[in-house]
Amino acid sequence: MRRDISKAMVLGSGVMGSTIAAHLANVGIPTYLLDIVPGELTEEEKWKGLTLENPVVRNRLAARGKEGALKARPAAFYVPENADLVSVGNLEDNLSWASEVDWIIEVVVERLDVKRDLFQKLEAYRRPGTIVSSNTSGISINAMAEGRSEDFRRHFLGTHFFNPPRYMRLLEVIPGRDTLPEVVEFMMGFGHRVLGKGVVLAKDTPNFVANRIGVYGMVATINAMVEDGLTVEQVDAITGPAMGRPKSATYRTADLVGLDTFMHVARNVRDSLADPGEKREFLTPEFLEEMLKNRWLGDKSGQGFYKKVKSEQGKEVLSLDYRTLEYRPQQKAKFPSLEAAKAVEDLPKRLKGLVYAQDPAGKFAWKIMKKTLLYSAARVPEIADDIVNIDRGMKWGFNWELGPFEAWDAIGVEESVARMRQEGETIPPLVEKLLAKGYKSFYRKEGGKTWYFDQESGEYQALSHVPDVIFLPDLKEQRRVVKSNAGASLVDLGDGVACLEFHSKSNAIGSDIVEMIRYSVEEVSKNFAGLVLGNHGKNFSVGANLVLILLEAQDDNWEDLDMMVRQFQGAAMALKHCPKPVVAAPFQMALGGGCEMVLAAHRVQASAETYMGLVEVGVGLLPAGGGTKEMLLRAMERIPSQPGSQVPLNIDPTSFVARAFENIATAKVSTSGPDAQRLGYLRTTDGITINPDRVIYEAKQAVLAIAREGFKPPQPAKVRVLGRQGYAGLDLMVYTLHQGGYISDYDAHIARKIARVLSGGDVSPGTVVTEQYILDLERENFLSLLGELRTQQRIQHMLATGKPLRN
Repeated sequence: MRRDISKAMVLGSGVMGSTIAAHLANVGIPTYLLDIVPGELTEEEKWKGLTLENPVVRNRLAARGKEGALKARPAAFYVPENADLVSVGNLEDNLSWASEVDWIIEVVVERLDVKRDLFQKLEAYRRPGTIVSSNTSGISINAMAEGRSEDFRRHFLGTHFFNPPRYMRLLEVIPGRDTLPEVVEFMMGFGHRVLGKGVVLAKDTPNFVANRIGVYGMVATINAMVEDGLTVEQVDAITGPAMGRPKSATYRTADLVGLDTFMHVARNVRDSLADPGEKREFLTPEFLEEMLKNRWLGDKSGQGFYKKVKSEQGKEVLSLDYRTLEYRPQQKAKFPSLEAAKAVEDLPKRLKGLVYAQDPAGKFAWKIMKKTLLYSAARVPEIADDIVNIDRGMKWGFNWELGPFEAWDAIGVEESVARMRQEGETIPPLVEKLLAKGYKSFYRKEGGKTWYFDQESGEYQALSHVPDVIFLPDLKEQRRVVKSNAGASLVDLGDGVACLEFHSKSNAIGSDIVEMIRYSVEEVSKNFAGLVLGNHGKNFSVGANLVLILLEAQDDNWEDLDMMVRQFQGAAMALKHCPKPVVAAPFQMALGGGCEMVLAAHRVQASAETYMGLVEVGVGLLPAGGGTKEMLLRAMERIPSQPGSQVPLNIDPTSFVARAFENIATAKVSTSGPDAQRLGYLRTTDGITINPDRVIYEAKQAVLAIAREGFKPPQPAKVRVLGRQGYAGLDLMVYTLHQGGYISDYDAHIARKIARVLSGGDVSPGTVVTEQYILDLERENFLSLLGELRTQQRIQHMLATGKPLRN
């Protein structure tokens, strides 16, 4: 039976409920957000003369939840306008709205009796066939469904989002014993395709997959810290990027999540387990209970394992001494193995080097990793049918770079198990079966596919192919690389479409990428239907290679720099005027030169999480790879056309150009793909993909669609510029910003250079100029700024600290 979700309802408007509703609105689903009716009036409501029967009062909690989602940082909505799709109500007056929706998500307090009572009331209004799910983080799905009708149970399951729902990839889908298989299949597909989630199929066991493993690992880490006498900051130094974990590591993560939340989840697991030995594994040290009593919960209470205070140097972050429960200045963690790890970029090599090191950091890393690996292996098939769901759960839910079994492969299964046996550990059946077969890893690559070890069959199984996901490393293993150099590769995606993949450090654009752009355009023009610009880096591209630019400037190599900028501009123009369609597939950060490459494409298929902008002002420069020119052209495109034609109305373009000027001069960066459209970095005709795994696939489909339509490359543009008069108007904006304290003296100096380019230089208003004329202005002003000391200071500061300098 074909299903669709055109309208939804969220029951419970707390932080999770309201932000789940926000994400549903982000993907275009109108959503009802309901909560309980307040029992008493606020002072403000009394002052206004409202009563408990007034709808404003009765809907107050849901309205506050929606307002909180609008104010959330990071933003819960892609753009504030999406909040219009969320309608608020209450559980007494508006539960009947359930008859209108296709999906009902329960997100009320974590109490079984409360949830059962709500579901009983819901049955009176729910249409047969409507999917109902719970966002519980650990209460049994089967227990919640007890007493409900057969149709309810068949359409009931767990859908556990991670906080914040917009940003966290993981969605755990947990069927009950009566859930229809087709409902499970639909929700997994819907989560992947529409909600943009990485979906893990979990079993109805305590805390499901990610929290079961993740909380176990955190408890083990805290207990090991006490046993080994390490400090909070030492543990965070070990359990962060050195081990392929987030920078927030253990204790900064706990402060972000909230100690109360962590302790609640740990207790829930402990109370739900039957095995006394496993229960003991979730016991926490006494000092955590003292922290709870003191309300030292983390960021939400202003202090936790860390505490921000004001000092003579400004703001200082203190760390907790758990022995005395007093805060003290942080002490930098210094271990030889950590220093060695910093020099190793390859994570498997870095991890192996760390856990086999014999200093305190290495021994600690081994201790906690060993416990987590053994626990994870012992939980298959209890919490999930295979190792893949556990690995994905930890990567998507806890932002680990490697899941437990991928990490085990990295440190060597045979070598590590031999050490575990020497230390008296019990090896789980899954691992014993793997080794008994003579196999040496949980995963292996073969024939361009990834295979995983399956406990039930005792053999390797191929990872199921997801048709709407393109993974470039798999294509490379299939020898689909057309040409490659140190910075980029041209890869054949099939069906006549090629992909230009950046893979330099941070995907910074240097001469090697520029060379590959030139080659790719030439190759695609002859032998392909079109080109995708995409990759799998942490960011699409953070811009040009600043190190090289600074070194050349300090050596006064101005002719070489002039040539570098010309080549960069030429590469962007080659993309723009390629005779075959070029579709950019940006994601995460697309900044500076990376943004300029996106602007040069004929169409963009952006990830919803695309943070895009021309940020050159932060390093004392202006966009000179065609970015300023493209923003000018796009500003002119926004001028409304005369009815029934493409001829622009005869109106003053200054306000349209001023918007582009403000974006560049203040280095505005979009907070999402839709926000990039609002700012003008993307056109309204550009596409947005919710699931980042699908971006390259959908970009490929866009190329094929454009090619089928009969693509014609754009002709070299001519633009009627503002000239001297328009420059004066932009200069007034600079003056206003400067007088208001929004920009520094040097910011104002840079802004006037930007204004000069956007207005077309020292020409009369209405003068018609070419694209190349604007590019020449870009280059001249870029090189002029690069020769100034304060620009070079800004570049040096950015390279040293990763932060802009306001000098």
